[in-house]
Amino acid sequence: MTKGWLIAIALLLSGIVASLFVGAIELDLNSFSQTGEGFNLLVISRIPRTLAVLLTGASLAVAGVIMQMIVANRFVEPMTAGAGSTAALGVLLVTFLLPGSSLFIKMACACVTSLLGTMVFLVMVRRLPPHQPLLVPLVGIAYGGVVSALVTFIAFQADLLQYLETWFLGEFSGILQGRYELLWLAGILMLLAYVIADQFAILGLGQSVSVNLGLNFHQIVRLGLIIVSLISAVTVVTVGIIPFVGLVVPNIVSRWLGDNLRRTLPVTAMMGGGLVLLSDLVGRLVRHPFEIPAATIFGVLGALLFLWLLYFPPKSKGGACRREKERAR
Repeated sequence: MTKGWLIAIALLLSGIVASLFVGAIELDLNSFSQTGEGFNLLVISRIPRTLAVLLTGASLAVAGVIMQMIVANRFVEPMTAGAGSTAALGVLLVTFLLPGSSLFIKMACACVTSLLGTMVFLVMVRRLPPHQPLLVPLVGIAYGGVVSALVTFIAFQADLLQYLETWFLGEFSGILQGRYELLWLAGILMLLAYVIADQFAILGLGQSVSVNLGLNFHQIVRLGLIIVSLISAVTVVTVGIIPFVGLVVPNIVSRWLGDNLRRTLPVTAMMGGGLVLLSDLVGRLVRHPFEIPAATIFGVLGALLFLWLLYFPPKSKGGACRREKERAR
């Protein structure tokens, strides 16, 4: 294990420990030894919240990788390409039509609408000129904005605007034991994505190359869409929309380690969970004892990282080789 890996794991563990002990209620040794309230707080609130943060960040980052492989574009991710907004539309519709429905029914409806919304986005992307890749994220942002406007209009007509904020503003303050367990489904989907990571890597080469290499292109695309839609639905139903995670994390890892998904997916998941955990900690500390939603903090961080990715593209290997030859001469 290299020194960089040890530092990354140490930082992640430090963030987990900080997440367990940072909050409006202070934890100390007396709360554990005398009253037992500290142990109850850990089990009921702090541990579930930390696990929810890690699962959300990791699953969204992996979903972003799959989305980029399907579209063959590095500048898309589920939450900014309409998957999150259409999942929120599904939750809103089932809340409006079946107000007494269970959480599982809401998640199922959100998954269906997210899948349909992602398929519509994929159809629109296929009609764009391939020599202009920046049109893909612009279309995704516009498409997501239209769906968000529709969701807001329906919520306004049904007097559900305040209820709608819990889906559009991703935050973890309401996570308790018994209210985050759906996110373990996202963890299972991450493991499934890792099992077939090589096929997603081939998928990113394009349809013609994938078919020539013997890949069942349409089957893998359908499986990828199901994984992305389920992760988006589970995340929206549990914590809300957190943008930019599936956009910036895969790009940073790709610049660092390359495009071997079998090698990079674990790093992508760890970095996604770590950055969302950092955003949640910052949101808890900036206005302590009040909280700023993690989506707000990561929105600022993700926008800055996205601008960095746009304005500072990776240096080509050919240029580096030429520089090495010039030095040798």
